[in-house]
Amino acid sequence: MRVASTIAEMRAVRRSLTGGVGFVPTLGALHEGHLSLVRASVEQNARTVASVFVNPTQFGDPADFDRYPRDTDRDLELLREAGVDAVFLPPASEIYAADDSTFVEVEQVTEGLEGEHRPGHFRGVATVVTKLFNIVAPRRAYFGQKDAQQLAVLRRLVRDLHFDIEIVAMPTVREPDGLAMSSRNALLSPEQRRAAAGLYRALQRAQQLFSAGERDGERLRGVMREALGGEPLAQVDYVSVADPASLREADSAGETALASLAVRIGAVRLIDNAILTPHASREMT
Repeated sequence: MRVASTIAEMRAVRRSLTGGVGFVPTLGALHEGHLSLVRASVEQNARTVASVFVNPTQFGDPADFDRYPRDTDRDLELLREAGVDAVFLPPASEIYAADDSTFVEVEQVTEGLEGEHRPGHFRGVATVVTKLFNIVAPRRAYFGQKDAQQLAVLRRLVRDLHFDIEIVAMPTVREPDGLAMSSRNALLSPEQRRAAAGLYRALQRAQQLFSAGERDGERLRGVMREALGGEPLAQVDYVSVADPASLREADSAGETALASLAVRIGAVRLIDNAILTPHASREMT
């Protein structure tokens, strides 16, 4: 496995890779969710490139950026074991020059949910992903369904800017109690970790109601708020039931809907989501 820390090095490595390239961009602090993306890329492409870069422009709170877990040696070992061919591991100064004045913004699908609660977040995501796509030049790029709004943003980015890249969405990987795997989970105390399982229970409640025929958006949002209200450590940023494509809040849901939520457990902010369907998927039972 080759490791590149500069754009020039990464481009030289990319020129040496033959066949289709799959790309898994990460913030590091890897877990099974990331590795599921890597395994899919290794299976579906001749070569796989991963990046490990804690992108400062997508963190609105400098303290959150500083607190984000980092373990580069472990990340590299996991990627090596998973069969990655090359890793792009740049410092921030390699990605962002001091006088950068070009940024990428995606409108409409960024207006609610995370976009409303984390101003500038998706400009940071869209800009860094555009840079990484330009440097790595993959045929496919892999992202987790846990970041549902990010997926919608990147699909729109690829469409609107005519990238010849397929965005591959992979299912959310969960702990045995349903908590979505996240690098931030490592920051939770044991008591907070138990409380965090309430996010999944809230999504399950919405799915149960949806399966029973409920389509009123506010009723579905209300049952999630009610479920979260029983956990004293949970501070709710938002609960949402929205159209899966436009991400607009649904007054009356269609045959499917995106249920999502953001909750603070202590200083740790967690997000999760589920596609509500008439028949509960196996993961929601």
